[in-house]
Formats: sequence, C-alpha cells, structure tokens
Amino acid sequence: MKYIQTNNQLKPAGHYSQAILHNGLLYVSGQLAVNPDTGEKTAGDIEQQTRQVLDNLALILNEAGTSLNQTIKLVIYISDVQLWDKVNQICGEYFTDHKPVRTIVPTRDLHFGLKIEVDCIAICEGS
Repeated sequence: MKYIQTNNQLKPAGHYSQAILHNGLLYVSGQLAVNPDTGEKTAGDIEQQTRQVLDNLALILNEAGTSLNQTIKLVIYISDVQLWDKVNQICGEYFTDHKPVRTIVPTRDLHFGLKIEVDCIAICEGS
C-alpha cells in the first residue's frame, strides 16, 4: 500500500489520505471544488465546481502516474438532483470515449456549502 499526496492545497483537512495505491488500483478520497494553488473554494455555478473537481482528480491521478482515462469508477455527490443533467454534461466533456461506471447521489448540504464532491477508483499500470 502506497499513500499518494499532491504538493498543493488539496491536502486532506481531516484524518484521511488523499489517495491510496494498492494492487494496481488507486482509491481517491472525495474531492471538493477547491483551487489547488490557493486553497480557495470555487463558489461558482455547478459547471465551474464540476470542472474544478474533475481537474483536481486529474492532478491527483497524475501524481500517482495515471489519468482520468484509467478511471473505472466515479461516485458523485450533488447537493440537488436538479443538477444531474449539468453534471452529466460536464462529465461527458472530460470522459469523451471512456465511460467509467458511475453513481450520482443527490444529498443535502455538502461541506462548505459546495454543490459537488467526487471520489474515484482508477487503474494505475505498472504498480
């Protein structure tokens, strides 16, 4: 088991790991819409927040030596089921030909009043 941690403002704020690599799979903790350079929350609309979260996942995956195209599972938490279509559209921009399995879970309030949180599992070749 290997712990993965980017060298930016995406560091965990609690007692958990950003990502763990085990037996060729990378497990990434839930990511919020946080600017990795400044640590500021992205308070924009769901499209901006979704792009920020997926960009953050891509940074973490890259740190581990893999990419979004190696993602096999996404779990997406959204603050309102009405956001589903917009989130689905943005996912289609990031995952064009590749379609990981996915769950979208409508919830109530997310941390910091944000609208989306995403965790994932990805293949990490050569590990």
